[in-house]
Amino acid sequence: MATLRHGRKFPKDLPKLPSSAFSPPDSSALDANPLLSPNALQPAQVVDANVVSNDINYSQWKKEAGQNLGSKIRGVVLSLPASEIHAALKELDSSSKESQVLSVIVPFDLEVPDTAVEELLASSAALSLSTVFNTSSPNSIKGLNWALNHGRPVDIDIQATLSDSLLEGFEDMITSASVDIKNLPPIILSNILPPPHDLDLPIVKLMNHPTYLAFQSRIAVLSLFPNVYVKFLPPSWDAPTPQTPFPGSPIEPADVQQQREWKRRIKMYLGPVMEAFGYERIIFGSSPSASSRGRAHVGNWYEIARESLAELGIEQASVDAVFFDNAQKVYGKK
Repeated sequence: MATLRHGRKFPKDLPKLPSSAFSPPDSSALDANPLLSPNALQPAQVVDANVVSNDINYSQWKKEAGQNLGSKIRGVVLSLPASEIHAALKELDSSSKESQVLSVIVPFDLEVPDTAVEELLASSAALSLSTVFNTSSPNSIKGLNWALNHGRPVDIDIQATLSDSLLEGFEDMITSASVDIKNLPPIILSNILPPPHDLDLPIVKLMNHPTYLAFQSRIAVLSLFPNVYVKFLPPSWDAPTPQTPFPGSPIEPADVQQQREWKRRIKMYLGPVMEAFGYERIIFGSSPSASSRGRAHVGNWYEIARESLAELGIEQASVDAVFFDNAQKVYGKK
C-alpha cells in the first residue's frame, strides 16, 4: 500500500462497479422486469442542497422544479445574493412558520474572511459557510480553520484543476486547518461531480484518457477525509442540461440520444465517486456551482441525475440517501 502524506494510507483496491453500469439498460430486460427501470427508483423525499435564487421564496426554482420534484421537496439549502442574506436571516429568525429552508449559504473569502460574516453567524437561523478554492496558502489554511471553528458546514467550490501539486496543497490545507478541532463540521466539495469536461471528447476515449485517470486517483485521495462530502450538481460542460419531456409528450430521437450521451458521461464520473465515497457522502443539488459554465433547468437535471444514479444498479436506500438523508444529516438541525 502506498503511503500518503500525514500518515494516511491509500486503499490498495477500491471496490469496482461492473462495466454494464455505464451503459444504458437493456430494453428487453426492462420489459421482462419493470422494476429494473430507473423510473422505478424514485426518492421518497428530497432535500435540494444547492438552490441558487434571487429571493427567499426561491420562486423561479419552484417554477422549474415541476410536480415530480416539487412534490417531494422537504428542504432546501439556499444561496442568495450577498445583499439579500441579512434580510433573509432576519425573516427566518422572526418567522413562526415552519420553513423548508434548512440552511442559508453565507459566502466568505478563504484568504481573508470578512468580519461582517461574524455578525451573520450570530443569527439563530440555520446557516452554512461557502468559499472558493483556487490555491493553497498559509492564509487559506487560517481562513478554513476560522470557518471550521464555527462548527457550521463548509462548502468549498473548487475553481481550479487539481493537479498533483495543487491536490497536495488542498490536502495540506484541510489537514492543517482541522488540527485541534474536536468536532469537525462537514466539508462539502462542488464542481468535481461531475467535473468540468469537454463534450467533444469521444466517450470511447474517456475511459483511458489522462484526465479521467487523474480524476479517479484524486477522488480516491479526497475520500480518505471522513468529514468530506461531494455535491452532485449540474456539470460545467458549456451546454444546457438536456430537456426531459413531460410524461405523455412526444419524444424527439435527438433528445433521447442527447440524454443517453449525458447519462453515460455522468455515470463515468459518478461511478468512481460511488466506489470511493460510498452513497453516504454524495449530496444532490439542482443549481450549478458558482464557477460552472453550464446552464441547468431544475427539473431536467433532477431527472438526469436520478436516472444516472439508478442505472448504476444501486438500491432504494442509496437513492434516498443521495437525494435526502445525506443533506438532512449535513445541513439539518442538530
